[in-house]
Amino acid sequence: MKYLLLIFSFVCITTTAIVAKQKVLIFSKTAGFHHASIPVGIAAIMKLGQENNFDVDTTIDSKKFTYENLKQYAAVIFLSTTGDVLNNQQQGEFEKYIRSGGGFVGVHAATDTEYDWPWYGNLVGAYFKSHPAQQYAVLHVIDYNFIATKHLPVEWKRFDEWYNFKWIAPGLHVLITIDEKSYNGGANGDNHPMSWYHDYDGGRAFYTELGHTDESYADPLYLKHLLGGIEYAMGNAAKK
Repeated sequence: MKYLLLIFSFVCITTTAIVAKQKVLIFSKTAGFHHASIPVGIAAIMKLGQENNFDVDTTIDSKKFTYENLKQYAAVIFLSTTGDVLNNQQQGEFEKYIRSGGGFVGVHAATDTEYDWPWYGNLVGAYFKSHPAQQYAVLHVIDYNFIATKHLPVEWKRFDEWYNFKWIAPGLHVLITIDEKSYNGGANGDNHPMSWYHDYDGGRAFYTELGHTDESYADPLYLKHLLGGIEYAMGNAAKK
């Protein structure tokens, strides 16, 4: 009888381990401009977690960036971070996390972050230069085979704050571009990417420029786009 109980306990423990939820960490520290939509974005991602079976932790504390802490997360989300948010030691710990197979999601101002850390620039994929006034623009989806874009319309007209980039990394898998003829103030020309993903230094990185406005986080198309990026960063894209 004791032997049978031991077997049963082992099966229960093993089953629990198999179905354990993945976790993501939202990091929203700002050392420059602070986006008013950050709390709305946090709430929306927490709701996505509840609806899609992953847990969400949040922090603005850069001291959380140790490998021992980060390794519990399937992905780390930089939600409209700005400026210099990690010191040299914390940067090294985050690099170790990515090199160990971790995932990264950059949202909106994540490209307005860590200009003096080239590794991060290559991870997020671009650096912010400027933006015109918020306005409607037309986005073109150029890859429908990816989890974050397969649900989107061919031409997606939406209102947001549209970034121009001073530098864009080579080798990105671009998902969405913006039509500069559809709005005023574009400065990257005909090939102006707005969302992309790539494998980077042992990990996975997804970025979407969208998400400045509060209204973005109530838009089903945007939320599914963001969820797809999170799922990719967590390593789940092939399962969806």
